[in-house]
Amino acid sequence: MSGQAMIGVIGGSGLYDIEGLEGATWVDVESPWGAPSDQILTGVLDGVAMAFLPRHGRGHVHSPTSVPYRANIDALKRLGVTDVISVSACGSFREAMASGDFVIVDQFVDRTFAREKTFFGAGCVAHVSVAHPTCARLGDACEAAARATGVIVHRGGTYLAMEGPQFSTLAESKMYREAWGCDVIGMTNMPEAKLAREAELCYASVAMITDYDSWHPDHGEVDVTQIIATLTGNAEKARGMVAGLPMLLGAVRDLCPHGCDRALEYAVLTTPDKRDPALVAKLDAVAGRVLA
Repeated sequence: MSGQAMIGVIGGSGLYDIEGLEGATWVDVESPWGAPSDQILTGVLDGVAMAFLPRHGRGHVHSPTSVPYRANIDALKRLGVTDVISVSACGSFREAMASGDFVIVDQFVDRTFAREKTFFGAGCVAHVSVAHPTCARLGDACEAAARATGVIVHRGGTYLAMEGPQFSTLAESKMYREAWGCDVIGMTNMPEAKLAREAELCYASVAMITDYDSWHPDHGEVDVTQIIATLTGNAEKARGMVAGLPMLLGAVRDLCPHGCDRALEYAVLTTPDKRDPALVAKLDAVAGRVLA
């Protein structure tokens, strides 16, 4: 079954808009999960509907912990977004994944602890699979679009999501790298990826490398001034990648071959007569397909 595609881009540090949008308009989207990080920029790029949400808000007002992840994902779904591309600044645990490179993330280790991580709960219980938390179809498009701009792209990598806002200690950095086998580290892709799966949205994560965290003997510790300088260059690369996505993904969207858009098919366990009407009402955009 085909339908209209709408690409949603969640921009991280350094990426605050999309260039070249026809009919570009910042719109307010009300969500029962609270206010999103900011208004959402909507428009059309090369014939494909687009939506852009600055994760930290314009002016960078939200810390990684205070980002309203549930409201953000719900608002994108309400707008009609079908595919979410997450762009975020990350540190690298691998010598080969250098500053300025992009990594198409395919796995996560979630070490966050102070965030709401699900739309569901008492009165409507659901369990979705996040064994494969990103969409390979979207990852293919991001890889191709990034390579076309000349960016060095690494396909596949495990993202360690830490709570923050402080950077890692040296001991933590070494543990994540050596004992846990993680490849990049950031503060914002969780619970974002989990919520996107609950909302039946395809999700891809593009990590823009800014530094080597604190494990690297030649770099010592994270330098925020260096990160900001690298972010400027990475943001230009990210804009180039985003500009190439409409041509690769197209305006018509078929069912996801990996089942991302059917993640709730058998996930809701609470029987209809026991569901909390108030919670069900809040889930109208996220899970209305299966709760109707």
